[in-house]
Amino acid sequence: MPSRDATTHWTGGLQKGKGEVTLDSSNAGTFDVSFPTRSGNPDGQTSPEELIAAAHSSCLAMNLSGVLESQKLEAESIDVSAEVTLGPAQGGGFEISGIAITLRAKLDGVTPEQFAELAETAEKTCPVTKALAGTTITMDAALA
Repeated sequence: MPSRDATTHWTGGLQKGKGEVTLDSSNAGTFDVSFPTRSGNPDGQTSPEELIAAAHSSCLAMNLSGVLESQKLEAESIDVSAEVTLGPAQGGGFEISGIAITLRAKLDGVTPEQFAELAETAEKTCPVTKALAGTTITMDAALA
């Protein structure tokens, strides 16, 4: 499997400094980052937490699609949102204090209980979920 890469160029200190994150593999763009926008109003800038949320939501949507396919099922649609929270860490600094996943799917032929099991399997086997082991992740999954 291929690897993907991104780079960040940063100038200045933490509070007054700024950076640019470039998605190198896809060449999809360059995005501004700064600590004040990371810890406050985004003001049109992204953050590591938003990029993790994007990675987690897209990975989980793909993974659920694969789990469904393994059961000969196909959703009409899958919508996943991830809310990544930055908070203070014990001993100082910051940490990702939680990730809240909301997953909705339009899918015929399964009960809500069956869907909950399929969604749980997808969440547990999602590569990004595995990479975030040790972070509190909650998921609200339901049929739309």
